[in-house]
Amino acid sequence: MRPIVIAANWKMNTTPADAGGLARTIASRTREPGVTRVICPPYVSLAAVRDALAGEDVAVGAQNVHHELAGAYTGEIAAPMLAGLASWVILGHSERRAYAGETDAQVGAKLDRALAAGLRPILCVGEVLADREAGRATEVVDAQLRGALEGRDPVALSAAGLVIAYEPVWAIGTGRNARGADAAAMADAIRAGLRSLGWGGSAETVPVLYGGSVTSANVDEFLTEPAVDGALVGGASLKPDEMAGIVARAGLTARARGLG
Repeated sequence: MRPIVIAANWKMNTTPADAGGLARTIASRTREPGVTRVICPPYVSLAAVRDALAGEDVAVGAQNVHHELAGAYTGEIAAPMLAGLASWVILGHSERRAYAGETDAQVGAKLDRALAAGLRPILCVGEVLADREAGRATEVVDAQLRGALEGRDPVALSAAGLVIAYEPVWAIGTGRNARGADAAAMADAIRAGLRSLGWGGSAETVPVLYGGSVTSANVDEFLTEPAVDGALVGGASLKPDEMAGIVARAGLTARARGLG
């Protein structure tokens, strides 16, 4: 049975002074059996969040790693540097692809570094509005999957607990929302893509999250879909009330699926 995962991506928000308190509040208000919780603060707040979550069943994740182990890459963070600070990592987020020019090949290399460092990866894929309107959404997502995963060992990726987050770029902070059926159809397409890459039955064990302006008001539409296994939450993850509502709804899905 695939786990139900709610991952909070705080993006470029919080400071070390306030991140710990926010993480502690969210943790205390989101204790739901069967729901895997992950909080991904900025690098500078990782230690504060790690310390604040001591004794809580909440994982800490980073928002990115570099595709090289070390070198003259001013301002970057290599995967081994996260030892003791994080156990998860977000890779290939649409904002990294758009603003930092990350390529599929770089995302694949980041995946290698994350696995070698023992980090559980959340691999992000998703199309922009022009691709959706042109009927190329599935084609684009499949290409992103292949760019990151082709030639890499499905057994190792599965053992590392690979999670894939589908984030339609056109639904992030735009006021336009995808529908549950859109997310479910793409989750099915993602697993079909994994099978075509040689994953076989292991494709069915990979959790697929939805990420695209998720809130407590709309999360129900996505979590009622059997193909969707949780959410990658952006802006709403900075609000304890929103996170409480999102994780509470995820708890209903977990119980319905016999988890926890």
